[in-house]
Amino acid sequence: MSNLRDMLSSYVSDGSVPGAVALVARGDDIEVAAVGSIDVQGSVPMARDTIFRSASISKPITAAATMMLVDDGRIALDDPVSKWLPELQSPVVVRTPDGPVEDVVPAARPITVFDLLTFRAGYGFPADFSLSVVALLASDVQADGREPQRRRAPGEWMASLARIPLVYQPGQAWLYNTGSDLQGVLIARASGRTLPDFLAERIFEPLGMADSGFVVPAEKTDRFLPFYRIESDGGLGVADPMVGGQWSELPAFASGAGGMVGTIDDWFAFAQLLLAEGEFDGRRLLSAESVRKMTTNYLTAPQRAAATLFLEGQGWGFGGSVDVDVLDPWNVPGRYGWVGGTGTAAYLTPATGAVNILLTQVAMPGPTPTPIMRDFWRYAATA
Repeated sequence: MSNLRDMLSSYVSDGSVPGAVALVARGDDIEVAAVGSIDVQGSVPMARDTIFRSASISKPITAAATMMLVDDGRIALDDPVSKWLPELQSPVVVRTPDGPVEDVVPAARPITVFDLLTFRAGYGFPADFSLSVVALLASDVQADGREPQRRRAPGEWMASLARIPLVYQPGQAWLYNTGSDLQGVLIARASGRTLPDFLAERIFEPLGMADSGFVVPAEKTDRFLPFYRIESDGGLGVADPMVGGQWSELPAFASGAGGMVGTIDDWFAFAQLLLAEGEFDGRRLLSAESVRKMTTNYLTAPQRAAATLFLEGQGWGFGGSVDVDVLDPWNVPGRYGWVGGTGTAAYLTPATGAVNILLTQVAMPGPTPTPIMRDFWRYAATA
């Protein structure tokens, strides 16, 4: 495609998405395109300030907040999380991942803050969703993150999680998602603030992320949009409405794994913070060392291979993937970011200063990036 707008418009034309907003930046050279409409009826044009459900591109923000507490000296990476999450004082692990949930052994060591950040705490989703312990986790605790009102309050959620065995020993394997939710609870307990309040004070307000949060106020619903899923006939059905849906009020559990909303410029501001090694508008919000730790891969080659369904051969830092191998045109070693199940994707490359963000409102049917994401990354790699 000759430009970003053409590439996005092709997916609007074929009905894949009602609309999209995307940003491709390399230093001061910034291209932004908003195409299509906020809904399948074509009622309102998509705009640069449209508010989207961020889904899992929330994860890097939660990791940054965790590292702010490390910078503050409130927590340390090697601290056992049981200091703040006593429910995880004595976890047990299924003897074998494919075994019965009743056959357990004690954890070989405590779960640490570092384990939460690297998604190696023992809780989460592996490539095999059919495992009995994973099915229990999905049904009882890790409900669809795109439905935040289904979650119980943090204390109840932690109590339920603690009754489920770990899938692997702490540090043994990369497992998706739960680590970010645990970080959210950790942030709240270690700071004495709610997660929404901590993020507002330490990240959203300093960065000018005016539309980021866990709820869409009534006065902003005109910039919000419906969320769609692909139906069995290939059409798009409303999974969450524009008004009165899952983001119409603050949930009991503010999910650090995917409960946020925001605009494309909100996430771009966050990306600029990381590219500037923790400084924004002359103010230091995060140490340069913390940013480097966030954007460094910690997974071994076997751990990466076991997580191919999610990571496609790449590694994981804190809250986001880190490119290690150049398997596709868009892979650049050190490229950091993630995708969201609501059809979002956001990455930055510290070595080059590049940022690319894609926001849509159609659910990913699985962990594999969608065709529009891949074409967007291909475009961004050659822009």
